[in-house]
Amino acid sequence: MKETKKGVLIGFGAYILWGIIPMYWKLIPTSVGPIDILAYRVIWSFVFMIIYILVTKKRKNFFRECKELWQDRRKLISIIFAALFISINWFTFIYTVSIGQVTQASLGYYMNPLVNVLLATLILKEPLGRLGKIACGFAFIGVILLTIQTGTIPVPSLVMAFSFSIYGLIKKGLTLSSYTGLTIETLVILPVALIYLIGFSPSGFMTYTGEVNLLLLGAGAITAIPLLLFAEAAKRISYIILGFIQYINPTIMLLLAVFVFHEPYTGEQFFAFSFIWVGIALFTYATIHSWRKEQQFEQQVIKTEKSTKLEE
Repeated sequence: MKETKKGVLIGFGAYILWGIIPMYWKLIPTSVGPIDILAYRVIWSFVFMIIYILVTKKRKNFFRECKELWQDRRKLISIIFAALFISINWFTFIYTVSIGQVTQASLGYYMNPLVNVLLATLILKEPLGRLGKIACGFAFIGVILLTIQTGTIPVPSLVMAFSFSIYGLIKKGLTLSSYTGLTIETLVILPVALIYLIGFSPSGFMTYTGEVNLLLLGAGAITAIPLLLFAEAAKRISYIILGFIQYINPTIMLLLAVFVFHEPYTGEQFFAFSFIWVGIALFTYATIHSWRKEQQFEQQVIKTEKSTKLEE
């Protein structure tokens, strides 16, 4: 029970941090372009993870996992693709926030669980129940309504939802510790980030004021800490509980967009979002219902086994 409570608290910490991250990116001046921010985010995340591995004395396990990864070409290719998709997600998020579209970012993360279901059905061939199909249908209607209202498809939201879902799908097949996975992912993109900043960035490498350089350096911790907290929470609590907690992130983003950044939020947008929220509610209900059935079945099996033992 203590582990569950600890897991819930850690999970809350991870998703609250993810929710308020837009405020951090808003502190960085617009003179620093989204690609530059992404490059610094990769570099300082890698540095942060190396320090974390050394401080927590996980060096031996890290090198052991790296050796196993190098010997398994399939896993190596998988983590390269994981690095690619998480980089796409990070860049899209940073870009969306930088142009004052935090509402779009929140929409992307509201859609993420439903995209997970869709990919699991299409790629993993996992069965999708009737309520799951209805939930995806409501979300699809919401996206269509937003497209009609704005006259454009919410591309950033879709890119964020699908890139993070594909990233999660790839990670699901990798048996790596959270710190090794994140370190290798940032290492894969690190050469590209360094080459861009040194050879192609209009501003060069670390040529900003001290305050801006500190903000960019802090991007490493801002990136890595929520991911590490999330991994620890996932070990301690069920997927159902984690599923509930994850909606904290886009909800905080949406509230920040409306009340802090004063982005326009019309009644028509609220109506479109309501379809997505209904889809989420149906999806959550279907997941809970399925989980309860599994629990009842397991309890029944245990009772049957106990009865059989007593009769013997």
